Amino acid sequence: MLLARMAADRLTVMTDAAAAYGDAVRLPLGPKTLYFFNHPDHVRRVLTDNSANYHKGIGLVHARRALGDGLLTSEGELWRAQRKVIQPVFQARRINRQAGVIAEEAAALAERLRRTAGTGPVDIRQEMTSLTLGVLGRTLLDADLGAYESIGEAFEIVQDQAIFEMMSLSSVPSWVPLPLQLRFRKARAELDRIVAALADERRRRPASDGTRDDVLSRLVDATADERDPAARRARMRDELVTLLLAGHDTTASTLSWTLYLLDRHPEVGDRLRAEVDEVLGDRLPTIEDMHRLTYTSMVLQEVMRLYPAVWLLPRKALAEDEIGGYRVPAGADVVLCPYTLHRHPEFWDEPDRFDPERFAKGRAAGRHRYAYVPFGAGPRVCVGSSLGLLEATVVLVVLLRRLRLSVPAGHRVRAEPMLTLRVKGGLPMTVRPRD
Repeated sequence: MLLARMAADRLTVMTDAAAAYGDAVRLPLGPKTLYFFNHPDHVRRVLTDNSANYHKGIGLVHARRALGDGLLTSEGELWRAQRKVIQPVFQARRINRQAGVIAEEAAALAERLRRTAGTGPVDIRQEMTSLTLGVLGRTLLDADLGAYESIGEAFEIVQDQAIFEMMSLSSVPSWVPLPLQLRFRKARAELDRIVAALADERRRRPASDGTRDDVLSRLVDATADERDPAARRARMRDELVTLLLAGHDTTASTLSWTLYLLDRHPEVGDRLRAEVDEVLGDRLPTIEDMHRLTYTSMVLQEVMRLYPAVWLLPRKALAEDEIGGYRVPAGADVVLCPYTLHRHPEFWDEPDRFDPERFAKGRAAGRHRYAYVPFGAGPRVCVGSSLGLLEATVVLVVLLRRLRLSVPAGHRVRAEPMLTLRVKGGLPMTVRPRD
């Protein structure tokens, strides 16, 4: 049954459907029918040209019960109000100032990993997850999330619940005492506690000159007029949890896949290290180095082509539409899949091959603009894409400058399509200092 296959191996279902039936496929999933579109013209229609007709679709509606009304799941005026509060934090001038913070955190991780050399494999996915969460705490919240040891586990449980809600395709009452539901309630209560502590600390210690421009300060200000304390806490929790969950897990996934692919393709790793040595020497990277790390940028773009962190974009059609000559009825559940789109043989030669040269200067000139959408497109394009790319670049070059990381022989690495496209079961890698 297709519904059971989708729950067990949704990435394979989408890949097989695109290969067998082409760019427009109807997938019957129990009481639902998914309209799966996989051509760049279709992507442009849904995300840009007629984006007002498409709200967040199947799965994310159910995930709202786990994630709340944050930027990822909200719609309409609420979404516009949230975006208005958060958008200024991601302006280029402010983001560029964070390169030094990211480099410091990456250097500290590199030193911790260096000390594990010879002691056996380290779970690099977990290390990247912890690192990116800490970086977001400092860069977006101006807060040390390391003081809250339970936050990482709480985020994992919330993500598990969100996936359960998305894949159920129907509403399971929240009062049903399923083990996952019980764990989720406990995790959400812990996140409530952490958010309240962060907000209380910020109110007690505002910037001396009143110029703090981080997300936490802006949310404290934006919710100051909310008279209901419970509503104020819920709004802050929803927005912070969504921002931190989406922001740290996407970059952690990209970095994990990058380190895996560099181990699989040592010639690419050698060329990348040569560029890092030439540009940086023995120092940490700065924002001024970014434009000189051209091959590093090509590598990261190719990683995000093969393993886009946001692997699925679900939408719901508000009114009837036509996509690529196919009728889409009002209320239809529409899905776009960057994972299959980025491997479309019409737009990518040898699409399954890892080849950073695809993104060399001039190579993209004839490529369809919507054949590559690692951060989405249109009005709801990822607000944090610049920070994510900066973080991935800085962390990668710091690690490569100091370490060699290898997957143990015989270990099979597989993709796990959760909220992001993660490495299933973690990514064990052995650590050696660079000679």
